[in-house]
Amino acid sequence: MTAAHDLHWQELARKNDCALLGPSFHQLQEQNCRLWCDPRNGSAEVFVDSLKKLAEKSGHPEVATAPWCLWGHSGGGFWSSLMQVKYPERIAAIWFQSGTAFGYWSEGDIEVPDIPEAAMKIPMVANPGEKEREGKPTKGAWGGSLAMFKAYRAKGAPIAFAPDPASGHETRDSRYLAIPFFDACLKLRLPDQAGEPLKDLDMSKGWLVPLQSTEAPVLATDYKGDKSKAVWLPSETVARVWLDFVKTGAVGDKTPPPAPTDIKVEQSSGTITWKAKIDFESGLQAFIIERDGKKIGEVPEKQNKHFGRPLYQGMSYGDTPTLPLKKFEFVDKEAEKGKAHQYRVIAVNTLGVKSL
Repeated sequence: MTAAHDLHWQELARKNDCALLGPSFHQLQEQNCRLWCDPRNGSAEVFVDSLKKLAEKSGHPEVATAPWCLWGHSGGGFWSSLMQVKYPERIAAIWFQSGTAFGYWSEGDIEVPDIPEAAMKIPMVANPGEKEREGKPTKGAWGGSLAMFKAYRAKGAPIAFAPDPASGHETRDSRYLAIPFFDACLKLRLPDQAGEPLKDLDMSKGWLVPLQSTEAPVLATDYKGDKSKAVWLPSETVARVWLDFVKTGAVGDKTPPPAPTDIKVEQSSGTITWKAKIDFESGLQAFIIERDGKKIGEVPEKQNKHFGRPLYQGMSYGDTPTLPLKKFEFVDKEAEKGKAHQYRVIAVNTLGVKSL
């Protein structure tokens, strides 16, 4: 329920003039999750209708017809893979986080969809965790993702396989690859004018690397192997980040985050507030608060490392902020009354790099 409030994902949306939406489908605990995660059972129509209602209520009519980037975890990946064949002309890119319906329809568990040619033009990433590999059925998160990658690449589809060597079914730190992937795909696919069709990719400008290797990707025009079996990546930046990710489950970044701005102090309560843009590459871990040149505190006081790098908003099993949502504020309870103080706020990204 907190997905749309994620500061890092909001920065991706802001950068590309997009809306960030976290749909939530509700059903009884004892009911089969296929009621929602197979969109052919009605959730597709509910989703599209909800966008129309949101467009009206928000005063943004374009929300009803705008193209989508789909990010789906587990059942959400299952859902996204079937939305892909149902609405291919509306989807700019897809991230399958430990989930796809491909293995299930391949083994006859669900009705086999007709895959239109347009669906094979959508850039995709299949991202299972290495810990999902052993002892799991071929239609599960690892086997299904790998089988889908091989089948779709054989059809010429722009899809990458990006196994996380550090995770199981939890999402962990995949956002540090997913966000630059979506950023690159939006730049390649969004039309010049609203309402025009999504642009097709020029596959010769992609980057390729052998499946399940840790070689450096190369331009598609320079690739010497079988291109129909190679991992496809949309840009040089994403290729570099992908290589980092599949080696370690993390992504390096030495650049400092943006410095906070608009610091204000409420004298009576000692409450300090500020504004801050979010580090696009590495997100936000914390703020350091200084009074008169000395550190007096840090927000948050304690870091939660439960599911990957510590994030300012916390990190759930499914890549969403934890409640309560943290504000950009700090209360200085020890400031000397009646004395003018100089405050400074320093941002820290998830790799510990501080703003200038």
